[in-house]
This record gives sequence, structure tokens and C-alpha cells, in this order.
Amino acid sequence: MKPGIHPEYRPVVFRDKVGGLAFLTRSTATSAHTIDWEDGNTYPIIDVETSSASHPFYTGNARVLDTAGRVERFNRRYAHAAKQTGARQPGTAN
Repeated sequence: MKPGIHPEYRPVVFRDKVGGLAFLTRSTATSAHTIDWEDGNTYPIIDVETSSASHPFYTGNARVLDTAGRVERFNRRYAHAAKQTGARQPGTAN
């Protein structure tokens, strides 16, 4: 490897703000915030929105989306544009 062109690869703590999970790993990510870890050392901390502790796929708490209502809302919104241009109506076949 060519020296001086690669970012520093060091221990970093990633913390899921929602799920409360925090884990120490190695990364090139940087942060101005630090945390005192279980081993007594201080590491940079990166806060993330979602991890396996809070993601619906891993927790089993899947959210049901109202897809039928979303399609109807799309059709109402863009039906007038299709009439004006002579294009087919949204949500219709051919």
C-alpha cells in the first residue's frame, strides 16, 4: 500500500440511539464526540439511527404500510395530468 494516502483505521464505538446497542469495532469513520468504554479507554463515538437492535427486520416488529391508500392517493394526484396530455390514466393497464 502506498503510505500517506489512506485514512486512519482505528477503534470506534457505534451506538444505536433508539435501540440502546453500542459496540466497539474498527473503522475509518471520524467523530468529534468520545465515550469512555468498558475497557477504560476513550474512543470516538458514532451515533446511528438504526442497527440490528432497532430495525424491524431483526426485531420482528414489522410495520404495515397502507399501500392501497397510497396508490389511490397517487392516482388522484396525477389523474388530471394524464387527462391533459392524453396519456393513460395512472393505475390502469395499457
